[in-house]
Amino acid sequence: MRGHEAIVDKTEPAVLTHAVVQKAFAASASHHETLLPDLIAEALENNPEIQAAQQEREAARQRIAPAQALDDPMLEAGVINAPLASSPFNREDMTMKMIGLSQRLPFPGKRGLRQEVASKDAEAIDQGYHETVNRVVHDLKTVYFDLGLTLEMIKLVEKNKQTLEHFLRIAEERYRVGQGNQADVLKAQTQVSRMQDRLLGLAREQPAFEAELIRALGRITRGEIPVPVSLQTQEIPLVLETLQQEALVQRPQLLALQSLIARNEKSVDLARKAYYPDFDVRFSYGQRDNMLDGIRRDDMVSMTVAVNLPVWRGSKIEPRIMEAQAMRAQTVSLYQAQRNEIAARLRQQIAMAEQSLKSVKLYQSAILPQAKLTVESALTAYQVNRVDFLTLLDNQMTVFDYEANLIAAMANYNKALAEIDWLAGKKQH
Repeated sequence: MRGHEAIVDKTEPAVLTHAVVQKAFAASASHHETLLPDLIAEALENNPEIQAAQQEREAARQRIAPAQALDDPMLEAGVINAPLASSPFNREDMTMKMIGLSQRLPFPGKRGLRQEVASKDAEAIDQGYHETVNRVVHDLKTVYFDLGLTLEMIKLVEKNKQTLEHFLRIAEERYRVGQGNQADVLKAQTQVSRMQDRLLGLAREQPAFEAELIRALGRITRGEIPVPVSLQTQEIPLVLETLQQEALVQRPQLLALQSLIARNEKSVDLARKAYYPDFDVRFSYGQRDNMLDGIRRDDMVSMTVAVNLPVWRGSKIEPRIMEAQAMRAQTVSLYQAQRNEIAARLRQQIAMAEQSLKSVKLYQSAILPQAKLTVESALTAYQVNRVDFLTLLDNQMTVFDYEANLIAAMANYNKALAEIDWLAGKKQH
């Protein structure tokens, strides 16, 4: 019996750590489960990245009107042809007090092109806002399912540990009465310790996912941490060609690049407009005093038109046109690259979702029921000395592995669907 006491004592150092894990798990389990749509609504309202993108969108919209506005008119006043002698305003015939107004008028078409460039910029930034929204929601969904997977694994490991502890008590009892052996007890204790270590690892992962979830929600204070609902799977038909077409017409990232392509095309047209001059229109009024002998002098008006001469074509205009053309070609290449990447990632995520769903169905319908029956049969056979204890433990650990694989497959399926929604550009509000 002294050997048995030594075996039992080996489990005591884990009691305190186990109590800590149990306390943390109980605290998490005591919170009410939060539905994912509720968290998405909170993130859309409070996430600072979304708010920043919204302000950027508003700023871009306000740049449209000024882009086509005329330059400020120039007001001028002064004295023309004043002699240096005293009483200058009535000594010379051409002396006058002048007030004038001038306005620069761009060549026809330039203002419209500037407005179109600003408008396309605003469209691209608007699509960037929607891309930010979709990305934040995608990140929120991913960490939601990761946290849900962690909590489900904690429950599963705790349940398996309790089952192994039950087996340990059976092995200890059989060892006491001489029907078992010491190796069975040691093996059971080892498996219980493995589950304890697994709980510690999960306890380290849980705060990281909780912190990421709080960040995605945009909460300033920690408060109560949301607890995801139990993992579930809802089969959704996934057709690669359909999703690729949806991405082309609704993915904000691609739509933003399309707007930038159009913007750069307008920039090329605007750069070519530099070949044409702008106009400076000036109107002035001159007031003349009467002469010294009282002869009246009429006031005068002047109107002039000046144009700039775009003569520096090789060193100024043509390089700017080539720059705008290069920017347009770059944007087209970026669009093609992003389109190809989205198509490839959609293919990958669809395959991931389909394989995960098949695994879920297989585990639920065949593998797990059969494995659980095997454990029940082995437990009954062990109690009547028909199988050894190691067989019973191996069967139970096999069930645990299958259940863990089932939970992981459910989480992977939901995460793949979240990735597909993001890649296809499905709007979240």
